[in-house]
Amino acid sequence: MQDTTHANRRRLLKMLGGAPMLPLGGVSMAALLAGCNSSDDDDDEVVAPGNPPAPNVTFKSASFTSMPAPSLANPALMARTTVGSSMVLTFSDGSTRKVDLGYEQFLMTGDAVPDGKGGSIIAGAYFDNTGAPIMDNSVPAKARAFFSNCPDGMSLLKLEAPKVPGVNGNTVFAVVQFEYQSMDQAGNDMYGRLPSPIAVLTLAQDPATGKLSLVKYSNVDTSSVNGLWITCGASLSPWNTHLSSEEYEPDATVAKTQPQFQAYSQNLFNDPNKANPYHYGHMPEVTVNPDGTGSIKKHYCMGRISHELVQIMPDQRTALMGDDATNGGLFMFVADRKADLSSGSLYVAKWAQTSGTGPGAGTLTWINLGHATSAEVKELADQLTAADIMDVRKTDPADNTFTKIRFSGADNWVKLMPGRRQAAAFLETHRYAALVGGTLGFTKMEGTTVNVKDKIAYSAMSRVETSMVDGTVAGMKVTANSAGAVYQLHMKAGQVDTNGQAIDSEWVPVDMAAVAELVGAPISPVDELGNTHNADKISNPDNLKFSEKLRTLFVGEDSGGHVNNFLWSYNVDTKALSRLLSCPVAAESTGLQAVDEINGWTYITSNFQHAADWGAIHAVVRPTLEPLVKANYKDGFGAAVGYLTGVKIGA
Repeated sequence: MQDTTHANRRRLLKMLGGAPMLPLGGVSMAALLAGCNSSDDDDDEVVAPGNPPAPNVTFKSASFTSMPAPSLANPALMARTTVGSSMVLTFSDGSTRKVDLGYEQFLMTGDAVPDGKGGSIIAGAYFDNTGAPIMDNSVPAKARAFFSNCPDGMSLLKLEAPKVPGVNGNTVFAVVQFEYQSMDQAGNDMYGRLPSPIAVLTLAQDPATGKLSLVKYSNVDTSSVNGLWITCGASLSPWNTHLSSEEYEPDATVAKTQPQFQAYSQNLFNDPNKANPYHYGHMPEVTVNPDGTGSIKKHYCMGRISHELVQIMPDQRTALMGDDATNGGLFMFVADRKADLSSGSLYVAKWAQTSGTGPGAGTLTWINLGHATSAEVKELADQLTAADIMDVRKTDPADNTFTKIRFSGADNWVKLMPGRRQAAAFLETHRYAALVGGTLGFTKMEGTTVNVKDKIAYSAMSRVETSMVDGTVAGMKVTANSAGAVYQLHMKAGQVDTNGQAIDSEWVPVDMAAVAELVGAPISPVDELGNTHNADKISNPDNLKFSEKLRTLFVGEDSGGHVNNFLWSYNVDTKALSRLLSCPVAAESTGLQAVDEINGWTYITSNFQHAADWGAIHAVVRPTLEPLVKANYKDGFGAAVGYLTGVKIGA
């Protein structure tokens, strides 16, 4: 009997070695699988994930079982990150194994964490352009360094020859960006008033369990790129760099006079007038160095838009970009060279509507906005003001040399200044794209990702509203949906732009329509918790990541319609939608990345931001949950960075 048990255990280990295996929460796979002890345990053959399974028995598929939404029946579950889901592995012989999931946190913002130099640094801390901490002096006698409660985009990666001392196991790196800080200690709004920090984390990976432990935290010096502006979603490039973002680019026609931008400039440069709005709204790229530090550059040639989450296609040249804006566009960049975003051609989509039912559908053609190098556009940004590029009027000038467009939910009348076409295309991208006929009607187009096998891109439309439904943008009028939807875009080779010129890419989106199972559902009346959107469907999708190995699209919410925001999985073959994780009440699900393999382990990363960002929707739950959230997360100023983990393996 012992021999049979031992043989079965060894066989199962080999089978699991070929399956996508989530990290195991600090317990070895062999220990979790031990059904009984055997006198020959020393002879156990523990096969690491990624090794070939036993002959004739192979991994076939993976699926997820959904967890219930937490409720006031157990308030503690609503006040923290909660995971009650499972992953089910199916093998070629028909057998299955269920892995119960949990959450592993490797830092909370505001923690003192090791800096790799024998000292410590505050996780998520803010620094000015000289490297000095930015202090929160809003409450007398309680001065402290600002730290973010809003971690967002994250990338896990490994290098061939890391050189960080003190790592026990494998060396893995994470790049984590911090979007903003909600408020100071006195409760004053701090959104967009601080330069966004970004950090490289050195993590020790336990080879037996996949568990990640923080060894070193290194803040990236962003002074060479004039600081970062509201860094939101992120992605890992095919060449192993972190592609960041700068959303809600400052409107250069008015930014210099706005208190938010002046405060940003003051905090970054100690001068309210020094920051240049044309230095923000671009594509930052972070390279991780073997010693666990990071270097950064900005690409100025990818359009100055509300960059959210960029997806690079397998050709390593084509970038599809989210544009989190009102009157946003679908933008594409085709680089001149592989693994080099410093020069290329910028395109905007023109939508030809084929259906106005629900979130709608349309075919896509592409307008070439121009070609540039990053250096060329940076030189223009350094020298020009908005008035040098375009004459922009907010009221009708009654002059037919001006063209009426929609910009950020309002009418603008614009006229291009002589000789400024390139400057307009790359520095006033929203206005110029509308001027030349692009469809600038999308609302809060957030994350993008790609299903390579099926050649389908996915794009999250957080809310379908305003410019998509009110008829103010020619050719676009669909049905409003405050809960949003995820669209799929088929991609093809051999496409030409609207001038008949070939587009040098095999990954050009040609159509766009919502995925039926990924359309949110507003409800009326609200449910017993106060949810205004159906809790069993997605609400305000934001982060998107696709796993090729799992055949699964992961969707993170930024919802004002769910009391708790959720992280979902959607299997593109079975169409099954499963709730994997619930964020603390009023927190947004961020930091999503699906990593098919790092040293044999599969990772689904997940952060959250701004817990207890109370709104009217929380009226029912707030009295019960507010003290719990404050106790869990540093009085509401802390936020977690972590990943999903396996906690129990069953039959």
